[in-house]
Amino acid sequence: MRTLVIGDIHGGLLGLRQLLERAAPGREDRLIFLGDYVDGWSQAAETVDFLITLATRHTCIFLRGNHDDLCLDWLRDNRQPELWLRSGGAATQASYRGVGAAERQRHIQFLESTLPYFLDTDSRLYVHAGFTNQRGVEHEYFSKTFFWDRTLWEMAQALNPGLDPSHPSYPPRLRLYREVYIGHTPVTRLGYTTPQRAAGICNVDTGAAFKGPLSALEVSSGQLWQSDPVHLLYPEEQGRN
Repeated sequence: MRTLVIGDIHGGLLGLRQLLERAAPGREDRLIFLGDYVDGWSQAAETVDFLITLATRHTCIFLRGNHDDLCLDWLRDNRQPELWLRSGGAATQASYRGVGAAERQRHIQFLESTLPYFLDTDSRLYVHAGFTNQRGVEHEYFSKTFFWDRTLWEMAQALNPGLDPSHPSYPPRLRLYREVYIGHTPVTRLGYTTPQRAAGICNVDTGAAFKGPLSALEVSSGQLWQSDPVHLLYPEEQGRN
């Protein structure tokens, strides 16, 4: 059985379809999605619908990202802050034109069912953004931290790679888990288009919302699959660029 962890999709269903064709998951494989299924390219509603169907054929674990949380607020409670609209929310709203009430309710139920984090039996943690509590995710005070935090990744990047984990100055958060897989902060901001690792943190967001590809990483072997840069699959659109 393979475990494939998949980065932020942002409404790029064409990229997701291409990625899954290349990774060719079997029924025995487990797919862990790190969140941000919506907000960016024009197929947000279609992406959610595809994922719901995908879960009937494969073992899927769906985490919630900050954009999914904002989309849920809109679908369920009609909240639509200007910042969300400017950050891909307007494209998501457009994708839901013509989607009926029953289908919207099905999508609400899907988004409500997404997990804040997932911890596997090998002490690998999967979370969209990060966490802040030094004792671990079970002790996090504010659940939305799982969707929004950037300090975990920033700390891992800034840490002196020569510092031994036994050193008193080593950040306690980085000692807790064998590995942590995150999305949320595109590595394209650093000039990369492949998942990046630092201090046990692996960032799988390769900028599919902008001009990067969508990525899937097999956690045991490190094998990587990617779509084409997603913006090339939507040549008439701007995405979040």
